Amino acid sequence: MKFAPFALALILGAGSAFAQTTPPPTTPAPGIDVTVSDDSDWQNQTIAIPAFATNADVPTRTSAGRTGSLGFTLASVITADLQNNGLFKPTGPGALPRPALGQVQAPEFGTWSTRGTDMLIQGYVRAEADGQVTVGCYLYDVALKQQLAKAGWTLPPADWRRAAHKCADLVYSRLSGESPFFDSKIAFIAESGPKDRRLKQLAIMDSDGENFTKLTTGQATALTPRWSPDYTSILYLSYLNGQPRIYILDPATRTQRLLLSARNPLFAPRWSPDGKWVLYSMAQAGNTDIYKIPAAGGNAIKLTDSPGIDIGGSFSPDGSRIVFESDRSGSQQVYVMDADGSNQKRISFFGGRSATPEWSPRGDQIAFTHIVGNLRVAVMDPQGGSLRYLTDSWQDEAPTWAPNGRVIQFFRTAKTTGKTSVWQVDLTGRNLRRIETPGDGSDPAWGPLRP
Repeated sequence: MKFAPFALALILGAGSAFAQTTPPPTTPAPGIDVTVSDDSDWQNQTIAIPAFATNADVPTRTSAGRTGSLGFTLASVITADLQNNGLFKPTGPGALPRPALGQVQAPEFGTWSTRGTDMLIQGYVRAEADGQVTVGCYLYDVALKQQLAKAGWTLPPADWRRAAHKCADLVYSRLSGESPFFDSKIAFIAESGPKDRRLKQLAIMDSDGENFTKLTTGQATALTPRWSPDYTSILYLSYLNGQPRIYILDPATRTQRLLLSARNPLFAPRWSPDGKWVLYSMAQAGNTDIYKIPAAGGNAIKLTDSPGIDIGGSFSPDGSRIVFESDRSGSQQVYVMDADGSNQKRISFFGGRSATPEWSPRGDQIAFTHIVGNLRVAVMDPQGGSLRYLTDSWQDEAPTWAPNGRVIQFFRTAKTTGKTSVWQVDLTGRNLRRIETPGDGSDPAWGPLRP
């Protein structure tokens, strides 16, 4: 069973040595499912993640080296994923004994219980003759002495990190009751050079900042990228010699297609949820309005026509509405309208200014930048109520949602140097961390869960 586009194969079946010794899938233990809240009990759960076992410590074609080293690194990536989301208290492989291969499916629960372990993640890694690697992942409840979940994958060697992220997603979903998000990618703008001559290149990375790749040369300034819903392309704004263009780029082939070129300034291209339309804004004769154009090309449809600056934000998950910013009231504020441009209504009444709104994939909240002195990332409901601040720094802006709507990335500008960096925070506002990138970074755009 293959998972496009990179031939990730579910291997819990016949045809591998692992499958021959694997019992039929078990029914998850009752009483485990919970809904994550701001004060989740899972924050008190300890999870042990020892190095994954292997049938033979042999070389692999992965960047992690031999299967023994790969097993340790896989467990380390899973530990970091679960640590950084703030819900769990994982202990990684550096502080734990590595289980033997036979213990992966038959844990020594008594040993783990004496260590104060609530949950146990064990796994294995095997090098295949064709160069691929096979990874198995098991989640156990130590107190109940029960297996809660399991999965396995066979991957090309360059994609080994995906197995770790998918294992972390399996654990996260099983224990929290929430949708997964670790196996996803970020598009963003990689910045370098002096403050007055910044080089801005389109780049991508995994959700944890690894597998960093630049997709454009920097000859033209790249801005405001967004992944397509099917992960096949990235929409972004390009400026070369003052000429604005909207491109759709295929990250696999590095080829791109021009969607729109204009003499007038263009802003903030965004996909519709079905990938059939692109939302954008264009300035003309002192006015900026919002348009949508077929992603395949064609005639644009004008959605706003009011004095001032209207800049498109994003579609609601069902595609029926659009949240955007406008200064028609005298200052930047957040508005919503139907997808055809009707029923335009202001929803932000918090004082100061409100900008860069982004609708949650769950549909229940809108993230935005609130500007009252400092720039802070905040959330509100789609009616404009329940304002909550998630950050409190000098300049935090342009929030983008994780696929499950529980975590937000944004970029921060340093007050003294002007350097930019990508940050992440969950909806409690308590779990804040910087995503390390090789250089400066801005305009992050979180893609959906990878297929």
